[in-house]
Amino acid sequence: MRDSRRNFLQKAMMTSIGTLAFQTQGFARALEAVGQLDVTQSALETASDEDFWTTIQMAYAMDRTYINLNNGGVSPSPRVVMDSVKRYMDFTNGAPARNLWSHLEPTVETVREKLAKIFDCSPEEIAITRNASESLESVQLGMNLKAGDEVITTTQDYPRMITTWEQRVRRDGIILKKVMYPVPLMHEEDFVNAIEKEITSKTKVIHISHVPFCSGQITPVKAVCRLAKSRGIECIVDGAHAFAQFPFTQKELECDYYGTSLHKWLSAPIGTGMLYVKKEKIKDIWPLMAAGKEMDENIRKFEEIGTHSAALHNAIADAITFCDGIGLERKAARLRFIHHRWIDRLRSYPNVHFLQNIDKESNWCGLVLFSIDGMDSGKIGEYLLSKHRIITTPITYAEIEGIRITPNVYITLSEIDYFADVLEKIAKGQVTEVMKSVK
Repeated sequence: MRDSRRNFLQKAMMTSIGTLAFQTQGFARALEAVGQLDVTQSALETASDEDFWTTIQMAYAMDRTYINLNNGGVSPSPRVVMDSVKRYMDFTNGAPARNLWSHLEPTVETVREKLAKIFDCSPEEIAITRNASESLESVQLGMNLKAGDEVITTTQDYPRMITTWEQRVRRDGIILKKVMYPVPLMHEEDFVNAIEKEITSKTKVIHISHVPFCSGQITPVKAVCRLAKSRGIECIVDGAHAFAQFPFTQKELECDYYGTSLHKWLSAPIGTGMLYVKKEKIKDIWPLMAAGKEMDENIRKFEEIGTHSAALHNAIADAITFCDGIGLERKAARLRFIHHRWIDRLRSYPNVHFLQNIDKESNWCGLVLFSIDGMDSGKIGEYLLSKHRIITTPITYAEIEGIRITPNVYITLSEIDYFADVLEKIAKGQVTEVMKSVK
């Protein structure tokens, strides 16, 4: 009976009937209804429950001739999300001036409430944007800073965000300090201390990444936010590579500003993001695009971008339902389980190095970077793609050189095992075309 029910669910997921069931019942309830999800299992136990994860894998319609290990850049959405986008777009197109502005735009408030629930904050502190860059630049460019004011960031923060601060250096005469810290980060206090050493009486802003795109390290955000508040300094947190990857809330971070993309770990439609601004801070930040004075204290002033498709941001609700059905604790456990599948095979090779403290799982989750002595990371990436259709992310940035691996929950064990097989051949020196050129 259990097998027949499982087969029914898997078939249903590939039909509009299955999609409708997801939307009306919610993903978790749909799974429980067929006995697929054992809610008594711990997250660690569920991480290796292949019956459960096979169901999740089938929820994605994607090109399985590739092994996509670059979900940190952008992730495919599950079928239920894409069906919603198409449905909303068709509805909009029927009578755009009426359907878009009178029916679909107002329902964005439901999405705002759902995002606020995940982040455990007020909906009046959540703006829905198009990506992390728009979210963060709204704060970076909207802050009142003057010549001589100092901003501290790190060498490993995202290039677009550093470029934004550098523009303010040229335009406003502020001073930008970029801090280096150890890689891998074995002791969290080294991160905090590196930042604290650069603080002066002129420091106005500290800008850090929750998970740097180039290392995958989960940084001690709360400690830095507390440090900033103790000195009267603003703290901006770049959460592009953290939100919906593992569980946390605003209250656990104690941040005043948090920007993220939703088309990465939430698997929302491409071109969706979120900005959190603490309620009392909203009035002090100018929006990227002009808003009326009556909106000075309204989080929605950061959404004043003109006419745009409501289909994308409304379908975020379906991505949240899908994510809730899995559960963030289960998701994080599964991502670490997938990573250990290849890490535990490669770590025995003395020439393979990881850019995180792999032995401390609280320091990493979905993003893992590695390098191999004598091998060119760029060439490894090219080889994996051209010869094996494995998509990865070679990175050479700041003090970092390596390959970023970012699976998502739809990745199968056979796919990650194949990836590990290829890496072992490279680690053994059996793939000469990826070796560094001798000068």
